[in-house]
Amino acid sequence: MTRAAIVSNRRITGLSVGVFAELVADLGPLWHVCHEAKLVSRPWQRAVGVGEEYRLVFIDRLLATFVHLGYGVTHDVLACWFGVDRCVIARAVGEVRALLAGRGCTISPGVRLRTLAEVIGHLGASGQTGIIDGHRDPGPPSGRRTQGPGHLYLREEQAECREVHDLHRRGGAAAVLLRSTTPGSCADITHARALGLVRLLADGPAVEILADAGYQGPGAQTGGRVVTPPHRKFKKNAPDWYEEMHERQRKAHSSRRIRVEHGIAHLKNWRALARHLGRREHMSDTVQAVAGLLSHQQTADLSPRRQR
Repeated sequence: MTRAAIVSNRRITGLSVGVFAELVADLGPLWHVCHEAKLVSRPWQRAVGVGEEYRLVFIDRLLATFVHLGYGVTHDVLACWFGVDRCVIARAVGEVRALLAGRGCTISPGVRLRTLAEVIGHLGASGQTGIIDGHRDPGPPSGRRTQGPGHLYLREEQAECREVHDLHRRGGAAAVLLRSTTPGSCADITHARALGLVRLLADGPAVEILADAGYQGPGAQTGGRVVTPPHRKFKKNAPDWYEEMHERQRKAHSSRRIRVEHGIAHLKNWRALARHLGRREHMSDTVQAVAGLLSHQQTADLSPRRQR
């Protein structure tokens, strides 16, 4: 009954039934392979597989992870729902979260990106424009703040189908994690250089990356491939025509970048990212898992077959 109630309601998992079925078919065999390898690597007094069967099957483990990421439900509550011990839920969430984080983000049906080099290569091959930004997570209860990962959002060209353009106009851009999180205070430009973004743009294909004022340095280092807001040349007593022109250029740049702000807001709808209360070493997998799930669902919503 718990499984049927969770799967049938998209508001609980954040995913449709079709996307959930795809995840089960994709991650189920991978989880079983990892599980069998873990059993074989341990010393046993009897044959592997002998004993009581697991009460929490893989589908239930996946559902428990979705509810934990989406609503921040504690392991104790999930253990009561599924009728198992708390340690079983904790182990299941950790295993499935790592599998989800390794899937990457779905840009279009059949196209999934996992690394920054793949993102830059995809942008150069498709001629799309990227939008980069970072966000700061509220952080764990210890008081230390965690600089969120940089996100690169792919903006579909207007030659694509109208459904794609409308989705991105509403802020539902597909999120691609560049790398893991950085603990403590870290400037956006410092984080981007640590990820190797400047080197990839300078040596890679000619792409356009929209960024805010925090990325002004890489613009000159990459030959203008990182586009930032226009500089203000007149500090005082600027003529009226310059004020009007500067404001128009600034708003034009901001309107193109607004998709990344909306995309980060979509990520924050998941309780695990709105207020991270878990361990700091799990933050990177949590962000990547949520971004992968969100991009997969948004890509699936673009399919005409699913909209009928």
